[in-house]
Amino acid sequence: MVPADAKLLKQAKSLRKRSTDAENCLWYYLRAHRLKGYKFKRQVPIGNYIVNFVCIQRKLIVELDGGQHLSK
Repeated sequence: MVPADAKLLKQAKSLRKRSTDAENCLWYYLRAHRLKGYKFKRQVPIGNYIVNFVCIQRKLIVELDGGQHLSK
């Protein structure tokens, strides 16, 4: 993977600090290798985007959509 720029990394860190309830709920099951031993990361910059969850080992991205997008 290509390293993300500093601005995107800062934004991803900010998103990790203010996760939605749905993201927190899913993160409980994904973190600490709880899902069949797979390692997931959250709020990861990939290209010009920040994905909610990614498992590099399985090449899997999980995006949650919710009410926070209605105001945009």
